[in-house]
Amino acid sequence: MLITRVLCSRTPNADGFWKRRRVFKLTAHYYGRKRNCYSIAIRYLHRALVYVRKSRKLKKRDAVELWQQRISAGCRELGSSYEALVRGMARCQIALDRKTLANLAIWEPRTFKSLTHIAAAKLQREPIKGLNDFSPPPAGVITRGML
Repeated sequence: MLITRVLCSRTPNADGFWKRRRVFKLTAHYYGRKRNCYSIAIRYLHRALVYVRKSRKLKKRDAVELWQQRISAGCRELGSSYEALVRGMARCQIALDRKTLANLAIWEPRTFKSLTHIAAAKLQREPIKGLNDFSPPPAGVITRGML
């Protein structure tokens, strides 16, 4: 059934009903007046949505920390370090992200072991330039080590 202009103009605030309805749907699981009273419900809903937005970033950060811990634990088991693994894989041009490496460390330890051995062998063949090359500073330059 089509609504005519006359009937449409008789309902001055039809959108307000659906706006409130959407808020009450989102606050349906709250206790007390936080779920029934619109002015209170909208306040608590805004606060909850702010927390949801903040925790999306925190959830990602926690996942990255967990992956890094799992990788470093797997490396420690094999007598290596996380940094050596990452550097060696970069030198070998093996591009695996942290999530994949963490899953390999947990579910496929032999594959992870071979990756660490490949990375360690590459680092032994091609050491990092400038890391152990201690050359004296130019004349007239005072460094922190001299103080």
